[in-house]
Amino acid sequence: MSAMSTTRRGWFAGLGAASLAFSQQRKSPPLDIQEYQPKSMLTVDENPVERARFPVIDFHSHLTFAREGAARVNFSIPPPELLEVMDRRNVRIMVNLTGGAGAGVKPFVEALDLAHPGRFLTFTQPFYRRMAEPGYARMQADAIAAAHQAGAKGLKLLKSLGLVVRDTEKKLIKVDDPRFDPMWEACGALKMPVAIHVSDPAAFFLPTDRFNERFEELNNHPDWSFHGRDFPSNEELLEARDRVFARHPKTQFVALHVGHFAENLGHVARSLDRFPNMHVDIAARIGELGRQPRAARKFFERYQDRILFGTDAVPMGFSTPQQIFGDELYRIYYRFLETEDEYFDYAPAPVPPQGRWRIYGIGLPEPVLKKVYYDNAARLLGLPPLKA
Repeated sequence: MSAMSTTRRGWFAGLGAASLAFSQQRKSPPLDIQEYQPKSMLTVDENPVERARFPVIDFHSHLTFAREGAARVNFSIPPPELLEVMDRRNVRIMVNLTGGAGAGVKPFVEALDLAHPGRFLTFTQPFYRRMAEPGYARMQADAIAAAHQAGAKGLKLLKSLGLVVRDTEKKLIKVDDPRFDPMWEACGALKMPVAIHVSDPAAFFLPTDRFNERFEELNNHPDWSFHGRDFPSNEELLEARDRVFARHPKTQFVALHVGHFAENLGHVARSLDRFPNMHVDIAARIGELGRQPRAARKFFERYQDRILFGTDAVPMGFSTPQQIFGDELYRIYYRFLETEDEYFDYAPAPVPPQGRWRIYGIGLPEPVLKKVYYDNAARLLGLPPLKA
């Protein structure tokens, strides 16, 4: 070996050792992922939207929460304060999906719909605790008629059905349980739309591990995970839902949260094509829609007559960060729908609550906006469309 070769080897070895020592000296200590708050260096146009271009029906809000048999109505935010935000953001009507069951919806209708005419509409919910009683199917259908008589405009199904509600043997009751068939038929006969939520984001059915894109969300809320145990899969829940849609073609269903599968718009599109009685809302899912803006815009344009505006707004005290009722929530939704802004937060929260990504606006044309904001919901609720 030559002297020059030996010298070079020694030089490179010394350089490597120095580099390693320098690297170790500069290496930062481990950082808790919850403390990581990166600030984007991207410079892009910002076009905040303070007021919706057309009046809005927020089809998906939870202004009250009703226990079965409860008659007292409690608000975390008094209706006058709700109305201040609604007026400022051009929300003409809020639909309160969680009213009472059967005739028990009456105090909720009185506290909102009748106390503030033209601003609120209330839905009813099913009786679940009475499912073991003989004649439940007929009783529940009659309860829908009683709720309608008391002023309810539709029926709301929480994801409790299929994931929470159990029978006397502790087995989960399925979404397509035939005991509900008379209830679905009653809604169709009374022209009461059914707002149905039967599943959750696909990640909630996967292990909460380093591969799960919603790890932080599920780690903070482990009770939101439906992985393992005796829970059905996301696919099984959607298949059961589809059997309900097929059996009751005269009943209008709104599959909430973009058909429970906003991560897979192709699947939602196939369901809409298959079931003419299916509609969707966008509540709490602009975080999914906004990270696929080109596909989302095509989806809105293709199904512009069957998509409803909704936020899943919940007054403070009940809410998760992506659901907090208030000015900022509406500003984000309007910006997503009306602008082509790039790379902005999808929720009014310091840490993106669903996953560490940002979204892009889809800049819908005015005719589509008008339908999504108001006309599609108005048609289902039996209200006149906006004047031209």
